[in-house]
Amino acid sequence: MSAEKMEINTSVSNGAGPVYQEKEDALSPEDLSELLAAGTKEVHEKAENTQFVKDFLKGRIRKELFKLGAVALYYTYTAMEEEIERNKDHPHFAPLYFPTELHRHEALARDLEYFYGPDWKNLVSCTQATQHYVDRIHRVGQEDPVLLVAHAYTRYMGDLSGGQVLKKVAQRAMKLPATGEGLEFYTFEGIHSAKAFKQLYRSRMNELELDMETKKRLVDEAVKAFQFNMEVFDELEEIGKTIQEDVLDAGMPVHGAMGGDINKCPYYAAKTAASGGAAYASQLAMAVLRHPTGQVLVATWFAALAGLAAWYLM
Repeated sequence: MSAEKMEINTSVSNGAGPVYQEKEDALSPEDLSELLAAGTKEVHEKAENTQFVKDFLKGRIRKELFKLGAVALYYTYTAMEEEIERNKDHPHFAPLYFPTELHRHEALARDLEYFYGPDWKNLVSCTQATQHYVDRIHRVGQEDPVLLVAHAYTRYMGDLSGGQVLKKVAQRAMKLPATGEGLEFYTFEGIHSAKAFKQLYRSRMNELELDMETKKRLVDEAVKAFQFNMEVFDELEEIGKTIQEDVLDAGMPVHGAMGGDINKCPYYAAKTAASGGAAYASQLAMAVLRHPTGQVLVATWFAALAGLAAWYLM
């Protein structure tokens, strides 16, 4: 990462579409942005060198699994933005409060409505690994709000960097409308220059009055954020080892396409498995990982990680 930063002044307050003016200023190795870059370098490299990421960037995508990836992101961002709203006046988060520019859960809801229809909330469910991530975000927001900085920085900066490349890849591979339906998650209408906004965000973050111990805790939390994302993949990869051949073509239909048999629904299988139904765990794995669409949920999540890796390199 460069040893210089662009100090950004805004002429409009948070949430009102700021105008950015740039000037150079020297960074210190003790600035939070520099500490985060150094402290998360290893997990960045793990993310960007994954075969699933490479496949996604080559356009090897199936719509059904892309949709499930969007579901997981919806639960993650809903939790994070609930906690951001709860802590928007906290002195260690208020300077980073940009709901108009950054918040993603409503865009993800529109994407899910596009993919699943108006009844989408009754057709989706949060996986166990995603729930662990969600639980951590809520715990941080309620018990140690300063750590929200790590989650917000890690996610939003990734969305503004590699996420824009991923949007184009997904749109082309899945032949989605050029008007952006299904990909609103990647569209930041309130930000005219992603580069300038990222510089502003880092500058605001570096100006937070934090002692070195707190900065180290933020680095640790950012690493955890990456690990939570990777756990979503690990969960699917492990389940995939136990799949049964006779359900390879089960696909990813929702309840309405099951002829009324809820036992065939992968979301129902997930809930049953969570309460001890091992057979249903295998059923879920079959539906997700061995169907032709099955590799893309994993690819989608690692693509999100690739986006996180991209901002580190920019």
